[in-house]
Amino acid sequence: MQTRELAVEGAFEFTPTVYPDSRGVFVSPFQEPAFEAAVGRKHTVAQTNHNRSAKGVVRGIHFTRTPPGQAKYVYCARGRALDVVVDLRLGSPTFGKWDVVEMDDVSFRAMYFPVGVGHAFVALEDNTVMSYVVTSFYDPANELSISPLDPDLALPWPKDLDHILSDRDTAAPSFKEAEAQGLLPKYSDCLDL
Repeated sequence: MQTRELAVEGAFEFTPTVYPDSRGVFVSPFQEPAFEAAVGRKHTVAQTNHNRSAKGVVRGIHFTRTPPGQAKYVYCARGRALDVVVDLRLGSPTFGKWDVVEMDDVSFRAMYFPVGVGHAFVALEDNTVMSYVVTSFYDPANELSISPLDPDLALPWPKDLDHILSDRDTAAPSFKEAEAQGLLPKYSDCLDL
């Protein structure tokens, strides 16, 4: 398992070894020893999530109110996507920065999202499947969103795709609006979790 620190403090990319043979492939996208060596703690699993998206679907920028907060470990089980992490944590040394990883069902790259950061992706192929291993249960009252098309963030969405967004993401506030509304988590609170 190869690891790489991303431009957002506390976020990592993980690239596992893929074992192909005449039957197909075997891969382990999440490996606790490699995760713990990179991040410095275990990843407590409270829930796993799975979604399938058509080409052009943009999901996010999603984050969980902190507290309770939620960390995520995400990989692409089928298809291809651009996965983005955005630092939303007030007081973080990388506040407002983002990074992107191309994920697919060939390399099985994964990303770790620490508590308080935002997550978004765009499906680059039909039937793209993203799998998540998260540290807290889904509670709609704690789920927040920022516009993934915010021009101030200028996320690297492909211009040759028709972007398909949910009503929730279409109506989401901009990064600056979310900050003004007091929706963004404090870095110190995120570190405590």
